Amino acid sequence: MKITRRGLTYGIGAIALAGAGYWGWKKTTTLPPTFANLAYGTDARNILDIYLPAGAGPHPFVLEIHGGAFKLGDKTANPVQTEVLAAGIAIVRINYRFSSTAIWPAQGQDCLAAVEFLRANAAAYGLDAARMAVWGQSAGGFLAASTVISLAEAGKPAQALVDFYGPVEFSTMDADMAALGLTAAMGQTSVPDSPESALLGFDVASNPTAARAMGPVGRLEGKKISLAPLFARHGDADNFIAHTQTQRLVDAWRASDPRAPIDFALVAGAGHGTSEFNASGVAGPLTVFLTTVLKPQG
Repeated sequence: MKITRRGLTYGIGAIALAGAGYWGWKKTTTLPPTFANLAYGTDARNILDIYLPAGAGPHPFVLEIHGGAFKLGDKTANPVQTEVLAAGIAIVRINYRFSSTAIWPAQGQDCLAAVEFLRANAAAYGLDAARMAVWGQSAGGFLAASTVISLAEAGKPAQALVDFYGPVEFSTMDADMAALGLTAAMGQTSVPDSPESALLGFDVASNPTAARAMGPVGRLEGKKISLAPLFARHGDADNFIAHTQTQRLVDAWRASDPRAPIDFALVAGAGHGTSEFNASGVAGPLTVFLTTVLKPQG
C-alpha cells in the first residue's frame, strides 16, 4: 500500500512512522518538569515546560522545539537529554501552532513569543536570560534556525543554534533526495499535500522562489550578519530529509558569518530521529558544545 504525505497524519501511517522513529516519536518522557504547561501566548498550543537542573540558579537554558512535519507532535514526545541537565543546563520545551490551524509565519511567531516570555520571566523560573540556546529536531530544526536568525536580525541574539536533521530549503528537498539516490519515505515536497506546502499555504512547486526565500538558507543568502555558534547533526541514512539539507544550512551559516563556530557531523547509520540521536555519541558532544557556548561571560 502506498502512503501519501497527507495520509501520514492519520491512523496506521502515523503509527508506522512512530515505530521507525520519524519526527522523534521514540519514547514519551517520564521525567516530570519543574514547571509544566506555562502559557506563553494566547493560543491553546502556546504552552511550555521547564526542566531545571540540580543546584542553585540562575541556569543557562536550551529552548527545545519538537518536530512533527509542522502538523503533529508534542513537547513531551522525546526523552529529556539528561546529560544536558546534569551539566547544569535547563531545558525548556514548547508547543506551537500546527499548520492545520495557522500557516507560516504563525509557528515562527510562537517561537519568538516563547523566547520573549522566557527572557522577561527568567528570574521567576530560575533561568539566566542572557544564556539561551535554541534547539530543534526535524520541523523543529527549521523553526529553531528561523528563530535564531530572527533574533540576530533584531539585535537580540541567542547564544547558540542546535539543528537536528531539519529541512531548511524547501525548494531543493526533492532534488537533494534524488541526488543521493534515495526514494523519499514521505513522498515529494513539491506536491500540494506535503507538510511544507501546507505550512506555506501554497504548493512549493508553484512558487519555489518564495518557498526558498522564507526558509533559513534563503534568508541568509547575500546577508552578512553576526550569527550564533551552530551545532548540527543529521543521519547519513535519513530517507525522510536528505542530509544535504543540513549541509546547505552549514554552508549558508558560514557564508553569512565566517567567524561563527560550527560543529557539524553526519551520524553514521542513523535515520530520521532514530535512537542514535539519544545515544552518547551525539549527547556527549552536544553537552560539551552547550557547556562551552553557554558559560558565563566576563
